[in-house]
Amino acid sequence: MSLDLDSPSTTNRDWIFPSQSFNLPRTPARRFSSSYPRTTSLQNSLSHPPSNSTPPAVPRTLRRRISHRHRIVERESSVDAVTDGKSNDFAVQSGECPSSGNKTTSVDKKFTSFFRRFTVSRQTACIIAILVTCFTCLVHKNFSLHNQVNDLQDELSKLNIRLRRCNISDSIDIIDSISEHNVSGASLKNTALILSFMMLSLPLAFIKYMGYISYIRRPSDSNTEELSLNKQLAYRVDVFLSFHPYAKPLTLLVATLLLICLGGLALFGVTDDSIADCLWLSWTYVADSGNHTNSEGIGPRLVSVSVSFGGMLIFAMMLGLVSDAISEKFDSLRKGRSEVVEQNHTLILGWSDKLGSLLNQLAIANESLGGGTVVVMAERDKEEMELDIAKMEFDFRGTSVICRSGSPLILADLKKVSVSKARAIVVLAEDGNADQSDARALRTVLSLTGVKEGLRGHLVVELGDLDNEVLVKLVGGDLVETVVAHDVIGRLMIQCARQPGLAQIWEDILGFENCEFYIKKWPQLHGMQFEEVLISFPDAIPCGIKVASSGGKIILNPDDSYVLQEGDEVLVIAEDDDSYAPAALPMVKEASLMHIVRPTRKPQKILLTGWRRDIDDMIVVLDAFLAHGSELWMFNEVSEKEREKKLTDGGLDISRLANIILVNREGNAVIRRHLESLPLESFDSILILADESVEDSAIQADSRSLATLLLIRDIQAKRLPYRESMVSKIHGGSSSQGSWREEMQQASDKSVIISEILDPRTKNLLSMSKISDYVLSNELVSMALAMVAEDRQINDVLEELFAEEGNEMQIRGAALYLCDSEELSFYEVLLRARQRREIVIGYRLANADKAVINPPAKTERRKWSVKDVFVVIADKE
Repeated sequence: MSLDLDSPSTTNRDWIFPSQSFNLPRTPARRFSSSYPRTTSLQNSLSHPPSNSTPPAVPRTLRRRISHRHRIVERESSVDAVTDGKSNDFAVQSGECPSSGNKTTSVDKKFTSFFRRFTVSRQTACIIAILVTCFTCLVHKNFSLHNQVNDLQDELSKLNIRLRRCNISDSIDIIDSISEHNVSGASLKNTALILSFMMLSLPLAFIKYMGYISYIRRPSDSNTEELSLNKQLAYRVDVFLSFHPYAKPLTLLVATLLLICLGGLALFGVTDDSIADCLWLSWTYVADSGNHTNSEGIGPRLVSVSVSFGGMLIFAMMLGLVSDAISEKFDSLRKGRSEVVEQNHTLILGWSDKLGSLLNQLAIANESLGGGTVVVMAERDKEEMELDIAKMEFDFRGTSVICRSGSPLILADLKKVSVSKARAIVVLAEDGNADQSDARALRTVLSLTGVKEGLRGHLVVELGDLDNEVLVKLVGGDLVETVVAHDVIGRLMIQCARQPGLAQIWEDILGFENCEFYIKKWPQLHGMQFEEVLISFPDAIPCGIKVASSGGKIILNPDDSYVLQEGDEVLVIAEDDDSYAPAALPMVKEASLMHIVRPTRKPQKILLTGWRRDIDDMIVVLDAFLAHGSELWMFNEVSEKEREKKLTDGGLDISRLANIILVNREGNAVIRRHLESLPLESFDSILILADESVEDSAIQADSRSLATLLLIRDIQAKRLPYRESMVSKIHGGSSSQGSWREEMQQASDKSVIISEILDPRTKNLLSMSKISDYVLSNELVSMALAMVAEDRQINDVLEELFAEEGNEMQIRGAALYLCDSEELSFYEVLLRARQRREIVIGYRLANADKAVINPPAKTERRKWSVKDVFVVIADKE
């Protein structure tokens, strides 16, 4: 055999059994390398054999040696045999070595290294064999399971074939019944679809041809005009929506149910679902328009879109209905249409300029109770009323003011403000014509008396004309207490004209800010004389008795010998209803007897400027108060003939006037030359009335009164006899502001001017100038209304104090009761005044601007001056 490297046999044999030199150094990295040496060493050794070796003999010997060594390794022979084999093998491969002794040693070393490598390869082969065995088992198991599945499928197919052969006759019957059911179901669905379309089309067709139907039904020979069917139907719908409160929600509910039913029938006709499922699906389309996106097919999509569109319309109508209901409720609350759930409250009906002062007085009166509730109902918007009340600059002191919009002439509106549970009802007179205002007040009283539940409280009605008082009391009966504004103001003006400074006294007594009238029963005072009762209250001044035996009649300034009986009540002037109580009788020095001479009345000269509707009543009162021979000058724009006619129509008989003489002058009170024609410096008192022509506007009336006042004072100042001397004392000329005021004040000392003021804002102007003893009419009337509203018995007291006969409020000089610089206590002065049957309720010192009503420390002694004045309640002179 040739050893040429190019021959294929040689190449294959050399690749299987390579030859490698074993004398190379071994490293740990090559310890676990392959057991087969590189072919490069073998090729090198074979390519360059030694010159003395025979090439054919080497391969044969090598094969025998290797085979023999393999058998030795497998049988695990002894070490010597292995060594010999290795030596022989090494000798065969070491043909290059020249010495035979070294050949045996080299062969043994190579065989030892080969044996170690073969041992490592054996372990690796075992591991690989185990892995291959496991993988083979898994593959075999997989093929086995696959074959079992195929067998089961074949068996299942055979069973299905046998089952079909057994049930072929039953299947034919089932198919026939299913086809019949499908035919009947299809006809039912078509019927449902047609029915839904007809139900949707019939109303539209009826509405479109309604007019034609009306024309056909009309008789041809009829001459009378008949309403068309569409108008009648619209009228019926309008009546239904207006008459029934829940008509709109009910209509919306019916429309929703009808849409759900029509949509369900249509869906039942175009789908395979049951009628119940179709109705539910229709409801989902109505409730949520986005659900129709899941529909499949042309028919279901058309129906679902139509139902969804109808659902959007229904939702829009429902949203509008809910929005309207909420807006209507809020508008009702905003406009004051809700019901007031209160009791024991004060109800005020109407709106006027007196409302602010009335609310202020009621708030002060309720302060001791921790506040109360006042309900105001007028024919105004609630927001406007609340805004106007908020602009009033006073503290409500815990009192709640509730405004409601409504008419006092409507019983439903009266029930809305809990009129039957109110403890007091105040009916305000409207601004404007007095007759119209009183007529409305009369109708209001009629409405109040018609309340079925009855009235718990009393009525306080403000009137403009005294002549209408009888009608109101006739209608209201015992429930009504009247306050005639013009009459009260007129009587106050007359009293203040006779006694300057009395207006401030009336403000203190009528209002709740200082002292006012209270009536209460005190059992511990029963059996005591009125003289002892006078000094029994350290913090109040008794001034009258409510006699139980006389039906509750109030007697002002009774005799000292009157003994209080069981059931009698005491009328006092105190700061509050809980601020006074009787105490033990104090030790008061017995008053010395004085010869007190009542001053005789002197004739007076009084000027009345302006004209008012009740001027005839004022003339009657003046005739009762003034002394014989007094003159009453009347200066206004009414002609003398018309003036006499109006006075006669008012019930005044001029010929029966006993004490006064009427002097008529015609002119305008705001024109200076007209006023200069009058002897203004000679009048004792001048009364400036709010003229009837401008009484509708309080600001215009006050402006006219103020202009008249300033003109009269200026004319009086220029006519003073000592004006020249006063002007000469002024440094820098006669046009200074201080000289003007001094002249005005000097003129006011000579005569008293009483101005009827309607607007409270004009009060500050007159107070700063100090040129008039003013009367704030609206505020005084509001005070009287508030006092009567709190206690209706006070109205009897005020009527007597304002009347022509009986007791009245007066201002007396201190010289009538004491000597100059005499030291007395207030109780001693009070007892000394009882000699004239007068009750001293207060005093004003000579250097003070304001009087003190119900003074404290009544037992303390002090020195008095004859220039001091006392405020008393006494019989009219």
